[in-house]
Amino acid sequence: MSPIITYLIIYNQYLVKTIYQLLQFIAKYIPLKQWAFDDSKSPEYQKFKVDKLPRILHSETVDYHLLIAFYKYRDNYTLTPVNRKKGASINEDIMCPKCGAPHHYIYDNNGGKGQFQCKVCGTTFKEKNRFSPLALNCPYCGHTLEAVKHKKHYRIHKCRNLKCSYYLHNRSKVPKDCSHKELSNYKLHYIYREFTVDFFKMDLYGLPKRAMNFDFKKFNPHIMGLCLTYHVNLGLSTRRTAHALEEVHGIKISHTMIANYAMTAAAVIKPFTDTYDYKPANILSADETYVKVKGIKHYVWIIMDACKKSILGYQVSDTRAVGPCILAMRMAFEKFKVFPGKALKFIADGYSAYPLARQQCLLEKGWDFDVTQVIGLTNDDAVSKEYRWVKQVVERLNRTFKASYRVTCGYGSADGALYGVSLWVAYYNFLRPHPHNYWRPLNDLDQLQGINNMPAKWQLLIHLGQQTILQMQKNQTV
Repeated sequence: MSPIITYLIIYNQYLVKTIYQLLQFIAKYIPLKQWAFDDSKSPEYQKFKVDKLPRILHSETVDYHLLIAFYKYRDNYTLTPVNRKKGASINEDIMCPKCGAPHHYIYDNNGGKGQFQCKVCGTTFKEKNRFSPLALNCPYCGHTLEAVKHKKHYRIHKCRNLKCSYYLHNRSKVPKDCSHKELSNYKLHYIYREFTVDFFKMDLYGLPKRAMNFDFKKFNPHIMGLCLTYHVNLGLSTRRTAHALEEVHGIKISHTMIANYAMTAAAVIKPFTDTYDYKPANILSADETYVKVKGIKHYVWIIMDACKKSILGYQVSDTRAVGPCILAMRMAFEKFKVFPGKALKFIADGYSAYPLARQQCLLEKGWDFDVTQVIGLTNDDAVSKEYRWVKQVVERLNRTFKASYRVTCGYGSADGALYGVSLWVAYYNFLRPHPHNYWRPLNDLDQLQGINNMPAKWQLLIHLGQQTILQMQKNQTV
């Protein structure tokens, strides 16, 4: 090797080492301006940061006819409608939210900017929330919250008071040289999210939307079990499964038929998987990963029993919002016959949808538990050191799932993604041998005892799913 090349390699290694030392120095002694504020590490990541609940004041309603009669009795005075200036008027459908007085008794309180005052009871209100039966107040300063945004599943209420202690505390942490435009990257005001969709009334265990036909004209249940064994257990794609069946068993079957078999089996087995009594422990681990549906990123939410390793809750969604997180929590928590409350240890990453979902579980169902968030990849704090193993359990599960998912090259529809994940969950919980359980399935089913071939186990699992569907139909008709 030429001496000049040797010299350049050595010099290049020296430069790399110097750059590494400089990066360490910058990270340790010169923190970036964005790191100076807790919530600014990723404004998009912190958009679901949860503040404590607001003060809710219920307004007491009264009939304006009774008030007018009372004024007549007490003061011998008849309350007349508002005497407006010539040409001035307000919308006829505006009425007082407290006493129900019509627009004849309503003042335009700020010159057409949306604030009104009732002449009968004196209530001041805005057009946006004139029919609201309750008032939301900031828990720090008592200022009335204002609805500022309407999202798909919730409304955002914000405290606009610039003298609020919560705002002043957060404002003092912002770097002094931060421009007014950069302030939008920081969460300064108190906010509350009022959900407009009740995720606790959604049906998690609905029956299949389409009828499932098990009349095999050309093949038989054993061949269907072979298809599921190659496709799910061995992680082969539908085309490779068709090729293996032809090469090994001499069965000519199309990959489309195999996909239809998988979709049918998933739809039938899913009710059994979702309603099985797993007898979970009090340590749950949650995480989310992504899959592709028609080339577009979708998310898979998984909540598992960290001790017994069973998957208790899962959802597939096109967004990383809090709604699917709530549904996955519901599916997992309903596996408990008696909710453990504060004894439950719920471990998740730093994504802030989990605390918000926890708040909704407390409001709607009374499920009071704490969310422990393990942040980062290194054990830099006491929480990470204690619960890192729980987080690693679900991370390992994600890698196991992605290993079987990669061969599919993505899903063709959202329903296909949900059924594909549910089929894999059924295999993982009931059929897959685990070293944790001495190379036996996590949940031993009595119906599968003594059966040594996997196609027959799939057939019996489908039978159990059919029995569960019949029982659910029977319960619906009662």
